[in-house]
Amino acid sequence: MAGYTHNKQDHQRRLRRVEGQVRGLQRMVEEDKYCIDILTQVSAATSALQSFALSLLEEHLSHCVAEASLKGGPEAQVKVKEASDAIARLVRS
Repeated sequence: MAGYTHNKQDHQRRLRRVEGQVRGLQRMVEEDKYCIDILTQVSAATSALQSFALSLLEEHLSHCVAEASLKGGPEAQVKVKEASDAIARLVRS
């Protein structure tokens, strides 16, 4: 079971909201809206995705990584490395 399963509906709701924001951006471009207004909405969509990513990462750490750490061995090392790599990608973005 994935670490986010217990919050799956919340995650799907958040992603639908982001999807709506991106569709709104498409409409804004189609309607030749002011650049700064579009950039403001891009920032909002980006923040929403980052917030989602952090939430998912927290669940991954508290479920998947913690469970693997309890078991120990190579799987634990792999999970910690995956989490570390994911954090690095989030920091760079």
